[in-house]
Parts: sequence; structure tokens; C-alpha cells
Amino acid sequence: MKMTTLGHSCVRLERDGVTVVVDPGCFSDPDALAGADAVLITHEHIDHVVPDLLRATAGDVEIWTNAAVAAQFADLGGRVHAVRHGDVFSVGAMEIHVYGEKHATIHRDFPEFDNVGFLVDGLFHPGDALTVPEEGVRTLLAPAGAPWVKLAEVVDYVRQVEPGEVFLIHDAVLSPPALDVHAQILTALAGEPHGRAVHAWSLGDSVELP
Repeated sequence: MKMTTLGHSCVRLERDGVTVVVDPGCFSDPDALAGADAVLITHEHIDHVVPDLLRATAGDVEIWTNAAVAAQFADLGGRVHAVRHGDVFSVGAMEIHVYGEKHATIHRDFPEFDNVGFLVDGLFHPGDALTVPEEGVRTLLAPAGAPWVKLAEVVDYVRQVEPGEVFLIHDAVLSPPALDVHAQILTALAGEPHGRAVHAWSLGDSVELP
């Protein structure tokens, strides 16, 4: 499976001629949805989905997301699928397992938001939560920084999930020097001592996953 970063929390996954895009938000490449067969949306925040842009550019793609986001796209009919923790579905040759229920707490005075993570053939995108899947994760997309998480929590999250490797997402909230610092700390505490690589990457970078 080929994975390409399209900015912030957005990635494109390609296998056997099928393209899936996860979380095409306001910090993503404007052409993130080009060629997509399906879109996975973890939650409703604008850095993960821009509803009007999705409607305008998504064409006939299938959309898989939590119930709260699915309700916003009710006008698209049967192309929108509401999923929840424990669900399993397929897009082409990709088998996708759904994990998680709620967005991480930003502040006690903020409302709660629904959030689902997607495990796609061993690659886990948690959205805005520190969900630990109930099965093994080969590649973890971990938040580099966010209003809802401390770096120490990300270190512990990576250690708990125990992936083979880590790619940092949710990085638009960090300056380039800050991203470098976070990547170095994560590598020192959750990467190299455990025999795994922690990758900070740039828009358009691609990698071939098993």
C-alpha cells in the first residue's frame, strides 16, 4: 500500500488501483480529493473536513465517518456511511476496522465531539484521540502537536500501541523548528529505544507500506 501525506492529518492510501483519502481538512492540499474512490473522516473539525469543499470536489466518492458527520451529509444519500467502534468494511482490497468513540478532551468547558479512528491494513489513523486498537498496529499515525494533547502523552501513546513505525501527523499547529524538536523527543523516548523509527515528513512525501 502506498501512503502519501497531503498535509496536517490528511493522507492518501493507494492499493490495487483504489485510492482512499483520510481527513481532507482546511490545512490539506487543495487537490487532496483528486482521484479518490472513498473518503474517511474521523470527526467534524474543519482541519479534518471542509463540508462545502468535500461536496464540491468529491464527485461520486463513498464517504465513511461517524454518525455526527454523516448527518451533515445526509443530502448525499447512500454514498455516506455512518460507522462506529467495532465496525469493519472494505474499500477495494483495503479492509478497514473502526476504533474509538470520542475526541480527546480539549477543555472541560468544551463540548464533547465524536471521533472514530481507522485501521487500514495495519495502518492506524486515530483522528483526534489517543485510541489504542484491539489488534496489532504496524504503522501508527501519531499527533505531533494539538490543543488537546501533551507531548508526554504522545510518547506514552506510542509506547502503548507498540507499532513497528510512526509517522507524525496533525503538524500544522507547529512551526518547523517545533516539529523537529517534537520528532527528536519522540524518537529518543518512544522510537530508537524500542527499535522503531519516528518519521516527520513533508507535504507530498510518499512511502510504500507492506
